[in-house]
Amino acid sequence: GKIVYGDETIMNQKGHGSTESPVQSNLLYGVDQDLANKICSYNRRFAEFAGSFTKTSFEKDLRASTGPMTFYDSVTGKPLFVAPVGRDVEQLIAESEYHGWPSFRDEEVVWENVRVLKGSGETVSVDGTHLGHNIPDKKGNRYCINLVSVAGNASV
Repeated sequence: GKIVYGDETIMNQKGHGSTESPVQSNLLYGVDQDLANKICSYNRRFAEFAGSFTKTSFEKDLRASTGPMTFYDSVTGKPLFVAPVGRDVEQLIAESEYHGWPSFRDEEVVWENVRVLKGSGETVSVDGTHLGHNIPDKKGNRYCINLVSVAGNASV
C-alpha cells in the first residue's frame, strides 16, 4: 500500500500517556512488559536496544509460520503489519538483523491502523501507540519497528 500520513494530534496525551490504556498483559515473543509500556505509551524518540528482538521468539515464530504473519498493536490488538509480503521470511529476517529492528515495507503495513507523522517519520498506530520510524532506503520506505510495540494479541 501507499504511505498514509497522520497528524501530530494522534500522539496527544490520553488516559495512559499517548494511548488510552497500558499494553496487554500477555504480550507475545517474550518481550518485556515494562519496556513495552514505556516505548508504546510514554515515548516519542527512544527505541528498544538494537538487536534486542533476536533474543525473543520473533525469528523462530516467523520461520514456523506457514504464510505471512500478522503483528498486532501491543495496546489495542489491532493488526498493524502482515509480513513477509513480496519477499520471503529469510529476506525479512536478514533486513531486520542488518538494521537492528524488525523492518517492514509499504506492502506489509495495515494502513487502516498505521500512520506516519510527516515532519519526523515517526510511525504510530491510529490509537497513539509509538511503533518506530520510517527510515527510507534505496528500496523505498522501511519501517523500523520496536518489537515490543507489535507484540500484541489480536483483539476480538
